[in-house]
Amino acid sequence: MELADEITINAPKEAVYAALNDPEILKQCIPGCEELIKKSDTELEAKVVLKVGPVKAKFTGDVVLNTEGAPDAFSLTGQGNGGAAGHAKGGADVVLVTDGDQTILRYEAKAQIGGKLAQLGSRLIQSTAKKLAAKFFKSFADVMAEDPVA
Repeated sequence: MELADEITINAPKEAVYAALNDPEILKQCIPGCEELIKKSDTELEAKVVLKVGPVKAKFTGDVVLNTEGAPDAFSLTGQGNGGAAGHAKGGADVVLVTDGDQTILRYEAKAQIGGKLAQLGSRLIQSTAKKLAAKFFKSFADVMAEDPVA
């Protein structure tokens, strides 16, 4: 499954990049996030509860950041396990572009799922993933609008 989109955030690129690396801000924005622990500058551990169609599961997983191109671009990879519900792994490439006082955030993400989740059908999975991504970025943009100097 692949997702790609862009969103304009009313904050300078450096503030957007800093917020994308702030576990407290991310925890507020990630749908269903119960816990987000920063293990190091490039490693996070997350606990997230998600409902996909009839399947509800608590996922635990690890995310690793690659900040080589920061703050203009960075990537992340991760994997999570939802017990009997299944597992997921994937990654995303993020590009931040200055547009006056605002920042355009573009992302391309890929994910693979297995277990019960994979049996739900690709349409349901794809539409749920799009909704979750949209919810995350709307929350993120709202947080940045409230406190652009995060």
